[in-house]
Amino acid sequence: MIKILIVDDESIERELLYKILSPDPLLEIHQAENGRLAVTYASLYDVDIVLMDIEMPALNGLEASQRILADKPSCRIIFITAYSVFSYAREAVKLGAIDYILKPVDREDVQRAVKRAISQVEAERQLKAMRPREGTCMEEDEGTDKAALMMAKVKKYLEHSYMNYDLSLDSVSSLLNISPSYLSCIFKRCTGVNFLDYITNLRISAAKEYLSDPFKSASEIASMVGYDSSSYFTRAFKKNTGLTPTEYRRQAGGGMHR
Repeated sequence: MIKILIVDDESIERELLYKILSPDPLLEIHQAENGRLAVTYASLYDVDIVLMDIEMPALNGLEASQRILADKPSCRIIFITAYSVFSYAREAVKLGAIDYILKPVDREDVQRAVKRAISQVEAERQLKAMRPREGTCMEEDEGTDKAALMMAKVKKYLEHSYMNYDLSLDSVSSLLNISPSYLSCIFKRCTGVNFLDYITNLRISAAKEYLSDPFKSASEIASMVGYDSSSYFTRAFKKNTGLTPTEYRRQAGGGMHR
């Protein structure tokens, strides 16, 4: 069961989101009409995903999300806003949002964003389920086959979570309750790929797809694939492809760029 909290001060918006999501029997859906209640309900119901309106009185969606994530960092936030100003989207992503949707919401956009969030939640649950038994170390508890299975699940988790700013060797090893150095070693041994290189490749691959959209700026794409610095994104992209994002877009026939 996946627990979802819909937060919007407009009842018609909440009901629309509820109607879009309620047909799924595997979702437990709750609603809150303001940011303060959102913080309370997120903790009370231990929710996995929050669809959060940004513009609300008293406590806005950005502030409410900060409090929710401070209490439960694994919660997935999807922002919903009537404002198409990129500064909102960028700030939202920096706070830990995995996606944002513009109003008026589109059914397919909502379903896509929620499906993505569910995939992340399930991948994280699978990782935690693979933890070694209490009182044992991974070397003692996991055979070669089980280690390979664990690393396959780590790869799946990375594929669903590469856009998170805080994704790192430390954060994933913490989920598994093993040391970062051991995770790095076993990941390379089981997959043949360096852990950090694997994340970079996922991010650059996603960035290439986003660059086909002429209405997305390079700095916006940087945020969408997990980089909090557009200049660092440009350096990483060029190191990986030999081209800057702008050059890649032009060469690929992406059309407009900014």
